[in-house]
Amino acid sequence: DPARLGHKALAVNLSDLAACGAKPLAFTLALSLPAVDTAWLEAFSRGLFALADAHGCELVGGDTTRGPLNVCITVFGEVPAGAALLRSGARPGDELWASGTLGDARLALEVFRGTLALPPEAFEQARRRMELPEPRVALGQALRGIASAAIDLSDGLVGDLGHILAASGVGATVDADAACAVTGVPASAALDPALRRTCALAGGDDYELLFSAPPAAAAAVREAGRQSATPVARIGRIEAAAGLRIVDAQGVPVVQPFAA
Repeated sequence: DPARLGHKALAVNLSDLAACGAKPLAFTLALSLPAVDTAWLEAFSRGLFALADAHGCELVGGDTTRGPLNVCITVFGEVPAGAALLRSGARPGDELWASGTLGDARLALEVFRGTLALPPEAFEQARRRMELPEPRVALGQALRGIASAAIDLSDGLVGDLGHILAASGVGATVDADAACAVTGVPASAALDPALRRTCALAGGDDYELLFSAPPAAAAAVREAGRQSATPVARIGRIEAAAGLRIVDAQGVPVVQPFAA
């Protein structure tokens, strides 16, 4: 739906600001279209500007031209000097947290691919998460001064966590069952446990925040989630030993490959 495309085109950019703890200011739009389609443009603009208005983010320029459909957005934000959330601040002993729900967009993708069937209600929930992601801008700002490192989950938890580990020079252990517990599609969908785990850990397209914080900040993290009306869940810990270790709730290593 073009309205959902307009929303998502801006949302994935606002999500990058959220991961920095930044406040959105403005954006530019470069749009290429094969032909003028008034109905498509009206719907696209409706979705785009509804999200922009919700975050006080002005369209300040860009360009349009004829060609294959292409949407290119550049977003601008601001953060107090020295207060930006970075990928490089995670320290051994920190706890790992994730916002919202994980893996739903990947489930919707598998339905579209024809490799999975979901009950209609579960599919609509997953599809909404895929097509109408909510950038966690308020949470990102609330985590300034609390989180030690952060990133948004666009390429899957395992892949994006790797960026934090590399930038911070640390390792981590992730509780796969804790990550799966925050998958939004209900258990009544009777998903294969291995599939649910793969979607939560490597699904991508979630646009949630993954962040680390010292154990002493746990109450502050939960309060940031409450203030921003965003669920947060503890899913692992940062460690000094390099590499990523994935375990189940009993601490047993999970050996399943997590390919996207």
